[in-house]
Amino acid sequence: MKLLFLACLSPQTGNHTTAERIRSHIESAGHTCELRDAAEFQSPAEVARLVSRNPPFEGALAIHLFRAGRLLLDIQVPFGVIFGGTDINEDVKVEQKRVVMEQVLLKARFAVAFTDKLKEEAELFLLSQSSKICVQPQGIQTEATKTFCWTEFLRSSGVSSEHVDELRVFVLVCGLRRVKDPLYLVEVFSEWHCENPLNVLVIIGPKIDPILSAEVEAVVKSRGLLGSGEEPTGASRCHEKVLRRGQQLRLRGHVSSHLGGHGSRGTRVGQGHSRKCSHSAA
Repeated sequence: MKLLFLACLSPQTGNHTTAERIRSHIESAGHTCELRDAAEFQSPAEVARLVSRNPPFEGALAIHLFRAGRLLLDIQVPFGVIFGGTDINEDVKVEQKRVVMEQVLLKARFAVAFTDKLKEEAELFLLSQSSKICVQPQGIQTEATKTFCWTEFLRSSGVSSEHVDELRVFVLVCGLRRVKDPLYLVEVFSEWHCENPLNVLVIIGPKIDPILSAEVEAVVKSRGLLGSGEEPTGASRCHEKVLRRGQQLRLRGHVSSHLGGHGSRGTRVGQGHSRKCSHSAA
């Protein structure tokens, strides 16, 4: 089967990671899957012409009902849609977008939600199409390279490796951008770490929004969350060191949580020390 797959393919985003993973799975099953960026098309008519070209596509798939699914409304082959968080958290609040999303859901052969909660919210805010919506959780597969050393990784990140076996390391995978702003997590986790220094948080992901990234680093700096002995620019230098180290820890797939983590290519860690306790925080 030849399939057209539409998604928002902005670099270093969860959509891109998820789309590539699904495309790979489809092709491994023996089908042909052409992944295209939804931003390439201005109207459903353009996609309809693409689908009907020779040899024609036999089906289609889209991530996000509004951003990509609306482009499939004019095609004459069956298609499925995959809910994105933006569909329910943002787009459904806009009446014009909600109407289009309902049209897409009505015409789609099936719809996929990654969580039960996302399905419930879709049924609440959109026309009830519960029979079409199936829940298929995402997963993540990790592989450490043969040369990867956990102790060295923590040390290079500014985390004390004196009690490596006792540390409880939490990993948040997300690229820094407004919709993925983890600043509130900094304060909460810092307090928790103050109570128990063995709790460590590591954020893995690229600096997608340089302005927000600068704001986050400013907050980290103002709270004294820098490695011991670092100069004022230590946070940036530490980031580059950890970025190189982090590439040794390959993350494939998509991490789905209420924080909206995304598989990505780098690592970002902020760490610091207060007067009475040591903080390791995003």
